[in-house]
Amino acid sequence: MISIIIASTKNILLKNISKNIEDTIGVDFEIISFDNARGERGLCELYNKGSRMAKYDILCFMHEDISIKTYNWGSIVCKSFKQNEKLGLIGIAGSIYKAIAPSGWHSNSENTERTNIIQTFKFSDKTEMHHTRNPLNEKYTRVACIDGVWFSTLKKVVTENPFDEQNFKGFHAYDIDFSLQVGQHYDINVRYDILLQHFSEGNFDKSWMLEVMKLHSKWNKYLPIQTMNFDKRTRIQIEKRTFKDFIDKSLANKIPAIKVVQLLWNKDGIRRFDFKLFLKLNRYLVGKTLRL
Repeated sequence: MISIIIASTKNILLKNISKNIEDTIGVDFEIISFDNARGERGLCELYNKGSRMAKYDILCFMHEDISIKTYNWGSIVCKSFKQNEKLGLIGIAGSIYKAIAPSGWHSNSENTERTNIIQTFKFSDKTEMHHTRNPLNEKYTRVACIDGVWFSTLKKVVTENPFDEQNFKGFHAYDIDFSLQVGQHYDINVRYDILLQHFSEGNFDKSWMLEVMKLHSKWNKYLPIQTMNFDKRTRIQIEKRTFKDFIDKSLANKIPAIKVVQLLWNKDGIRRFDFKLFLKLNRYLVGKTLRL
């Protein structure tokens, strides 16, 4: 009933997640895996190929460095799509607000996050944590975008909205881009009744920054997207915090300031959203650049 698509970099991780899926999914399934140890093919290319190969109507894409803790999670996924014909995408981490400011799925704001995941840290000495944000105690929440660690969709949805392998040839931003495509036509939900453990956190390096910049050049005129009403003051606060964080990360990763300026001055971006904020962010960028 579910075709599971995985881009694998290590045989041991693929073996472990395959056994984990077999033990927990609770419905008929197939695993379509691609050996991508050398990283020669991007996730968009592999996910499109896997979608075409899939024999089932429901598709599940996941990283291999996870362990799913919920038993019979396959039934939860199948029932979700059966009960809501408008549903196009399910994740376990996402955001109810996707900022204009360049960012990952979370828009750098805890108030907008909706998650249920056990996070283990590979790139820092942080303590493992059960990261859950569900302030309204819902079974699921409609969101603007999801994280790519684990997500499920329908084969027809991918056929209508294929992963953008022309623009995104690596391993970043594919999840947000796919969310924004699907969200134009379908609902996107984060569910809290499926729990998994992720054994590494995101690494916000230069390649991630460049892909996020590319993503926002593509989608700026459609942003921000929100599934819960925020007043203008709150949205300005989110955008200000998010763009400042982006500026800091960009300069730390030695991305030329001119590239940040090009995004900042985009007529479909922050300048269109709030001109006073646009001026403040320009001053912040100049100040940070002069101090380097």
